[in-house]
Parts: sequence; C-alpha cells; structure tokens
Amino acid sequence: MRAQPVHQISRKGLTVWRLYGVIQTVVLLIAAGIVSYGTYYFEWPTFIYYIAGAIVVLSAILSVFIFPKIRWERWRYEVREHEIEVQHGLFVVKRTLIPMVRVQHVDTTQGPILKKYDLGNISISTAATVHTIPALIMDEADSLRARISELARVAEDDV
Repeated sequence: MRAQPVHQISRKGLTVWRLYGVIQTVVLLIAAGIVSYGTYYFEWPTFIYYIAGAIVVLSAILSVFIFPKIRWERWRYEVREHEIEVQHGLFVVKRTLIPMVRVQHVDTTQGPILKKYDLGNISISTAATVHTIPALIMDEADSLRARISELARVAEDDV
C-alpha cells in the first residue's frame, strides 16, 4: 500500500470547522429551546427537557471539539504528474485517486467564513464526480488550481 499523501490542509481549517460546529450547535440550541418551551406550555413530561439539553451538550462536544480535530488530522492530498490523491474521513478513511486525464476543470470557492480566515476550497471536476480539497490558504489554493489545470492540459495532450 502506498504511503499516505504528504500535504495537509491549513490549521486554520480546524478553526473554521469548529466555527461551523458552533453555528450548528446554536441552531440545535434554538430547537431545544422550542422543545423546552413545549415542555412548559403543553405540560409535557420533564424528561423531554433533559433529553433536549443532553442532545445539545453532546452535539457541542462532538461537532466543536472532537469531529473537527479527527477530520483535520485525516485530511491529506497530493498532486502528482499523472494523478491527484485525496484522503479524508472521520471513522472510515477514504483514499481517492483522480487521474489527470479525467480532470475537466478546477474551481476555487470562498464563502464569507473562509474569506475571514483567508481560506478557500478547490473543486476538481471529472465527468462523473466533483472532488473537493477544503480549507487551503487562498494563495496556495490559487497556485494549486493553476498547477492542476496545467497538468490536466498536458495529460490531455499526451493522450
């Protein structure tokens, strides 16, 4: 078996994923607040209130602290002359090889949170799927996009 890809995504990506976890937890907290209001207003059993609170606390711990760290540690990528290798996963680690001859186009995207941290995502499109490398520093993402585009063009010319 090949060694795992050498490049890791930016450490700022961990911060962004934790921020996404906080946003998810706030949304869940609002839903739990509505359930808690229903417990009071409709005189539902009080154990429902405790279950809603436990779900919010468990979600906060998992989505803010544990899952982003595991995800960040497992995310790796490597661009070679004839292929791109991507490794990711939370519980099951998936490794994908994308042949350069299959690459149709490469995009970079940057939402408001990624922009605040000067990060961007690269999307590599093939005929069948789109593969994303998340949370790269924007300068690195732009240069990687240009490199993949150039290698894909060269690979197309060789065929």
